[in-house]
Amino acid sequence: MSNSIPIMEHFYTIQGEGCHSGKPAYFVRTGGCDVGCVWCDVKESWDADAHPKMDVAQIAETINATNAKIAVITGGEPLMYDMMPLTKAIQEKDIKTHIETSGAYDLTGCWDWITYSPKKFKAPLPEVAQAANELKVIVFNKSDLHWALEHAKTVNESCLLYLQPEWDQREAMMPLIVEFVKQNPKWQISIQSHKYLNVP
Repeated sequence: MSNSIPIMEHFYTIQGEGCHSGKPAYFVRTGGCDVGCVWCDVKESWDADAHPKMDVAQIAETINATNAKIAVITGGEPLMYDMMPLTKAIQEKDIKTHIETSGAYDLTGCWDWITYSPKKFKAPLPEVAQAANELKVIVFNKSDLHWALEHAKTVNESCLLYLQPEWDQREAMMPLIVEFVKQNPKWQISIQSHKYLNVP
């Protein structure tokens, strides 16, 4: 069980997406990802060896030194690593743990919120889908709307359903998403509000 993880960056900001949009949160972006999304906006995170390792206790202390009540672990793909030591260290500081994952790896760690965002480039695991609190499907083209319906069948009944336009395709995709949500009212729209607001 490793007590250090490659970290690309970490910072205190505002969550811009999904159910917790608008809330202050400390983001920890792990290094390393083999999911390979062609439209990924943090491709520099992919090479784990390019990022220094941080001790989980140090990460937890850094988060605790702020006013953050939520820590969002993202990537990269954080589930490439055993998340139990990190989540335990963070929760011991009375800070909630959230994760954003493609679901391509075994679910480890203790989580207060799981954002499951499956990708076409590496198949997700059913057990991650079942544990998810929210399903976030990135819409890059029209076919992703059908793909979203298929993945909605794999999550639990209480899981929130979000469609989020890929940033560079947002003008083309948003009208399609709006019509889809009007026809499928279980779904909601997630936008990357932090990009509109120029928040890191």
